[in-house]
Amino acid sequence: MRRAISVWLPYWPIDRLRRARRSAVPPSRAPPAEPVPFALTAPGRHGTVLTAVNRQARAEGLAPGMRLADARALLPRLAAAEARPAEDRRALARLALWCNRFTPCCAVDSGDGPLGAEGGAEGEAENGLLLDIAGCAHLFGGEAAMAAAVEARLADLGIEAQIGLADTPAAAWALARFGRDGRRRAAPGATLAALAPLPVEALRIAPGDARLLRRLGLTTIGAAAALPRAALARRFRGRAGGQEGSGTVLQRLDRALGRRPDPVASLPPPPACLARLAFAEPLVDLAGLEAALARLADDLCAALERAGLGARELMLLFCRVDGAAAARRVSTARATRDAAHLARLFAGKVETVDPGFGIDAMALHAVRAEPLSPAQFRLVEGGRGGGDPGPLIDRLQARLGEGSVFRLEPVESHLPERAERRAEPGPEGNPWPARPGLPQRPFRLFDRPEPVEAVAEVPDGPPVLFVWRRLRRRIARAEGPERIEPEWWAQWQTGVPEGAPRDYYCVEDAEGRRYWLFRAGLYRDGLCRDAGGRGTPRWYIHGLYG
Repeated sequence: MRRAISVWLPYWPIDRLRRARRSAVPPSRAPPAEPVPFALTAPGRHGTVLTAVNRQARAEGLAPGMRLADARALLPRLAAAEARPAEDRRALARLALWCNRFTPCCAVDSGDGPLGAEGGAEGEAENGLLLDIAGCAHLFGGEAAMAAAVEARLADLGIEAQIGLADTPAAAWALARFGRDGRRRAAPGATLAALAPLPVEALRIAPGDARLLRRLGLTTIGAAAALPRAALARRFRGRAGGQEGSGTVLQRLDRALGRRPDPVASLPPPPACLARLAFAEPLVDLAGLEAALARLADDLCAALERAGLGARELMLLFCRVDGAAAARRVSTARATRDAAHLARLFAGKVETVDPGFGIDAMALHAVRAEPLSPAQFRLVEGGRGGGDPGPLIDRLQARLGEGSVFRLEPVESHLPERAERRAEPGPEGNPWPARPGLPQRPFRLFDRPEPVEAVAEVPDGPPVLFVWRRLRRRIARAEGPERIEPEWWAQWQTGVPEGAPRDYYCVEDAEGRRYWLFRAGLYRDGLCRDAGGRGTPRWYIHGLYG
C-alpha cells in the first residue's frame, strides 16, 4: 500500500541562513547563540516587506507579508537580513537528495497550486519535501519510527520540521501544515477521517474557492466531502476556465483521498562517478596497485567528462581477499578530471595500504563533483592564460593532510576578528575590498582580544602604560583613535550584544615593539556593556605589528 510523508519546514529560509552563517564563523570566534526576533526581507510594491520570520518574531505578532517599516514600529529590536530565495531553493534540493537515506523517492514540494502563487504568509507552506515511503518503513522499525527518525535527523541539523504521514502526498501535505500535534499521522485507509476536521484551505485550493466554500457553510474538508459531488461540481462550474482544472475543489479533494493519481516527481540522482576493477588474481605488489590506479583514474575521468563534471573529493577503496577493506581520500582545490594528476595524488597513499593476502578489487569514487567546462586556450601562446596553483595545492594537501592548506576570504563585518574566515583553497571567492585611507592592520590578529590593564593621561585619550601577560610596557608613541561601532544588525547571529564602541590605537613601546590596543566603551556612557557589568570601559590588546 502506498504511503507518503510530507516534511514541512516552516522556518526554512532562516534555518538555512543560520546554518550558513554558523559554518562561516570559526568555533573559537563564535559566541553562544541566543534567539532574538529576526526576519528576512525583500523589495515589494509598497516598500520592503518581510518574507520570513523566526519563532521569536512570530510570537511578537510579526508575519510574512508585513512591511518592514510597520514591523520595526511594532518591534524596534527586530533584526533583519536580505532574503535569498535562489539559495534557499538550491539548498532545499540538496536536502531532498540528503533524504535519499530514508527512501529513494524524494522530491521538493513543487509549490503546485494557488498557495504557492499567492506569496506572503502562504508562501511559507511551500518550504517542504515529499517522500514516498512505500516498502521502506520496515527498515526503520515502522512508519512512526521512520517519521520520528526524519524529524530527529533534521533537528540534529538545526532544521525545524513538521511531519505529516498519510496514504497520499496531498493528504500528508495537509496534515503536516494544518494538523495539530499528535494528529498529523493518518492510519492506513483512514485518510478521510484524519482530514475531516481540517479547514478547507488544507486542500490547497485557490483563496477564492475557499471563501466560497465558507460562505456555503463548508468550513472543513469533512463537510465538503459529505456534499454530493454533482452539487459541488455545479456550484464551481465555470471556475478555472469552465472545466475541472488543476485548482478546482473536486480535483484537490480527489487527490487528497486517493481517487486521482498524485505522483511524487522524485529528483534525479546525481550521475554515478565511479570506476571499478576486479582482478582475476589478487594483487600484492605496489607496481600492480599503481597500474590499477592509473587505469581507474582514466576510467573515472572519462565518466566525469561525459557528465560534464570535475572531481573535488575522491575516495580510493581497496578490497582484500579476507573481506577487509581500506579507503584513502584526497581532495582537490579545483574541479579536475586530469587522470595523471589524480594518480599522482594517490601515489603516496597507495604505499600505506596493507595488501594482506592480496587485493582482489579496487574502486575509485568521486565523492564530490562539480560542473567543469572545457578549458579555453589562447590562440597565440598556445597555453593557459596564467599559472594554475591548483595542482600545487593538491600535492601540498595530499602530503600535509586535509585542512593544512587554506585561504582567507573577506566577510562583511566591522569587527576585525570577524572580518575574514578560512575557506577551501579553491577558486577565488569574494574579492578583498580596497579601502584607501584605512589605518594599517596588524600582521598578527588574535582570535579573541586579550584584556590588559592600561593607564591613560585623560579618560578618552591614548594609553601611556599597559600591563599584558604580567609585563609592564611603557608607550613612547601612539596613533589613533580609530572608532569601530557595534554591529547591531548581527545581534541575532551572535546572541551577545556588541553594545560598546571600540577606540583602537596603534602604540609603540620604548623598545620599538608595536601593539594594537582598543578601549571598549566610553566614559560618558556610564556603563560598558561588554565589560562584564563593570562601570568603566576596559582595555584589550587585539594584535601585534611586525
